[in-house]
Amino acid sequence: MTYLVTDNCVKCKYTDCVSVCPVDCFYEGENFLAINPDECIDCGVCEPECPAGAIIPDTDIAGSELEYWMKVNTDFSVKWPVITIQRDPLPDADAQNRQLNPEVPDKRDQLSETPGLGD
Repeated sequence: MTYLVTDNCVKCKYTDCVSVCPVDCFYEGENFLAINPDECIDCGVCEPECPAGAIIPDTDIAGSELEYWMKVNTDFSVKWPVITIQRDPLPDADAQNRQLNPEVPDKRDQLSETPGLGD
């Protein structure tokens, strides 16, 4: 098992999760965070820290959704810089957060491939 970041992180990018990760397996893109599935130790401490509910265990999804998010997290975690410190979320994070605004549609098509700053 591993944890994966899903589309509710897009355009939110809360970083509460990175500050609790004991193995520093989060990687930063311009508007999204990714977990390296090969580095994740499946401890689960990041999941409850995410205000957007964007982090889920891979056992909670299946089929094409699992394949898609596994590929996104794997691919970007080797291209983007590591992030270990908590920063402010993106300016419109609360408006883009489906936990707060359930009417926000799927955001996967808005995921930027541009790397973030990292540490």
